[in-house]
Amino acid sequence: MTEFVFRRPLNTDWICTRPAGHFERVTGTRPPARAVRLPHDAMRDADRTPDAPSGGSSGYYPGGAWRYERVLDVPAEWAGRHVGLTFDGVYGNARIFVDDVQVAHRPNGYARFHVEIGSHLVPGTPATIRVDVRTGQDSRWYSGAGLYRGVELVVADGVHLAPDGVVATTPEVDDEYAAVEVVAHVVNDTARLRVVRARFALADAGAPVAAEDAPVTVPARSTMTVRRKLWIPNPRRWSVEDPHRHDLAVRLYDGEETLDETALRVGVRTVQADPYRGLRINGTPLKLRGACIHHDNGVLGAAAHPEAEARKIARLKAAGFNAVRISHNPASQALLEACDAQGMLVMNEAFDAWGAEKSPTDYAGHFDRWWADDLAALVASSVNHPSVIMYSIGNEIPELGRADGRITGRLLAEEVRRLDPTRLVTNGMQMLFLVDLDRQMEEAGGLNQFMGGVMDRTADGGQGFAAGQNVLATTPRADAAVEEACSVLDVTGYNYAEARYAYDAEHRPTRISVGSETFPSRIAHNWNQVEAHPQVLGDFTWVGHDYLGEAGIGGHAYAEQGATFPYGLGYPNLTAACGDLDLLGEPLPIAAYRALVFGLRTAPAIAVERPQHHGWTIPAPNAWQWTDTIASWTWPGAEGLTTMVEVYADADEVELFLDGRSLGRAPVGDQRLLVARFEVAYAPGELVAVALRDGAEVGRTSLATAGEVAALSLSRTDVAPDGTPTVADLDADGGLTFVTAELVDAAGRRNTGSDRLLRVEVSGPGELIGLGSGAPRTEERFDASQVTSHDGRAMAVVRATGPGEIVVRFADADGLAAEVVVPAV
Repeated sequence: MTEFVFRRPLNTDWICTRPAGHFERVTGTRPPARAVRLPHDAMRDADRTPDAPSGGSSGYYPGGAWRYERVLDVPAEWAGRHVGLTFDGVYGNARIFVDDVQVAHRPNGYARFHVEIGSHLVPGTPATIRVDVRTGQDSRWYSGAGLYRGVELVVADGVHLAPDGVVATTPEVDDEYAAVEVVAHVVNDTARLRVVRARFALADAGAPVAAEDAPVTVPARSTMTVRRKLWIPNPRRWSVEDPHRHDLAVRLYDGEETLDETALRVGVRTVQADPYRGLRINGTPLKLRGACIHHDNGVLGAAAHPEAEARKIARLKAAGFNAVRISHNPASQALLEACDAQGMLVMNEAFDAWGAEKSPTDYAGHFDRWWADDLAALVASSVNHPSVIMYSIGNEIPELGRADGRITGRLLAEEVRRLDPTRLVTNGMQMLFLVDLDRQMEEAGGLNQFMGGVMDRTADGGQGFAAGQNVLATTPRADAAVEEACSVLDVTGYNYAEARYAYDAEHRPTRISVGSETFPSRIAHNWNQVEAHPQVLGDFTWVGHDYLGEAGIGGHAYAEQGATFPYGLGYPNLTAACGDLDLLGEPLPIAAYRALVFGLRTAPAIAVERPQHHGWTIPAPNAWQWTDTIASWTWPGAEGLTTMVEVYADADEVELFLDGRSLGRAPVGDQRLLVARFEVAYAPGELVAVALRDGAEVGRTSLATAGEVAALSLSRTDVAPDGTPTVADLDADGGLTFVTAELVDAAGRRNTGSDRLLRVEVSGPGELIGLGSGAPRTEERFDASQVTSHDGRAMAVVRATGPGEIVVRFADADGLAAEVVVPAV
């Protein structure tokens, strides 16, 4: 019966529609349905409107209800067998049905969960699997909706491994040997006692390393645990630089019959942290160069395609990050696999809300009933991933300063440690939520005085707000408010409170902390503090990669355009616009600046303000914003207009040249660390920046004006699972390719000033599943076949539908066209 023991994706042959009640179904007035392949985000293709209930939080996408259905063939041989479905996440408030009978309910849209369906099946008779989802005003960012992560079908014997029931950890590691402790939970669903055997086998690149075999007696309707250690000699350890893993195969059997089996990959590594040496991976000190990220994949919406998750992590690592904080929910398995394969450390987060709501219908209403199940799901989904080094039990929890919040925080922290004692526990705390603000305002003399003195958003280009939060965070009252909340953690997470680093060094010298969320514009200041204090493990910027929703918080909206706070110009803002990478994964000027701060770049970098906005006023600047600049010296129509040129350099001063003529020198760091600024009149040519230290050149860089657009340049920007760029053949069964189009001149230089409408056609065995430009403000749709380029660029995502040659063609209205051929096998 081995052919009826398997774990396989159940991602094809679904239909997606709007729910229909029983009366509508009887009368035949069902809403239209479309065939979809998972992962699928139903919200992405809904109509955005200015009056969407969640407004800019959701990117002006509406909530709604959707239904997914699929017919499942049920062979007669499945009689008496365990049959289950594993959902890696369903958004949101999911209800699972088998032939119209509800068999499961899971409110948390990010929780991984398992549903036993065998007892609801009739062997030999097909069954209809249905998943109903509903979302609306339940998230502070774009959530997506539906089966946006994969589904797995599991068939095994009545004696089988529990879902996610194999855990492998490395409790003992040295240069001679590493112990891999494997724990397997064996379930007996049958009515009689069974004696079976469990085999655990480790291999390295196909070569056997170690194996153990053990009997296990399992009473009827019971679960028993098998625990064995396998020893690896001279272990090669998993690390950021060398993310090596071993293969673990687990087989449950009885005589010659396989009852159940699974496989996973094991990374041998240790994680330690103390206030004197900081974080150590495999005994080696390391500072976390971290990025907070949301879960969406840009033009694909929330759909967690493995290729998209791998590409996102690869681009973040190329930008200099070595860690990501999954904000503010558990990651998909596809993303964690990418982090494992590429050597990206992970802080995996459980909740954005506990009992106090942040949105009208968010998770707070479900927390009391579901927190333990969802915390267990977080750990089960993380424990076999070496990239995960830290669990976060919450983000900016409002009640954390109250007794009920402190009690909950302690319960959650201890529950995580019970489930997995091998990783660190943190909580991202926002000090503004934890002090008595009414009392603070009274002592300041009123609301206006408090807001103006401590939290002025407009002072110093938005830095006043950041400074105000830091002042508040280091008051004795704030310190007392968080004392117990911090004491239950291994690592205190400070959101926007980097002044605590020096404060803690003096007043709380043994408290280990991390900048769990920080303003991107303050990274140079923050990083100096991180490096100066060993008890601070690192910094996580908000954010590494631009995302859908919270639309416009980091964008550039000017009073001259009618801007207001908090979402700038409002609709049609689409993205947050505060990432080091844009929505397509392309680096923005702040990425070059951050690389200098981290010491990963030595050459200077040039960023140029958009001339049409020079001298304009941002009415409510904030520290999430970077300057309104791009790395371009191509501004057709702006000749003679004044603009600001920024040069990022680790130097004393910078001299700027245009076509060999000096435009003068400017000091580095007079307004912002590592930045020199020049106010110049735009003229086409070559702009050269020379960085000087003690009068001697230490580096130079240049930007040249691009000529008129002469061609469309297409390139595949795919990555292999290990993050390396690839143009390999696609998997014909649903593989993805990312085709980036650039408007270039005759010399191949991108022209950022001549954007135009581009049309995309896909022929052969492929389909266009996403198209966009990275523009933070647009009404264009991701499911369209045309898009207006942004800063000279656009990107199409194409999925293979079978073997053969896929042709992807971009064209404009004037006859400019290019195509790329992508083989699928």
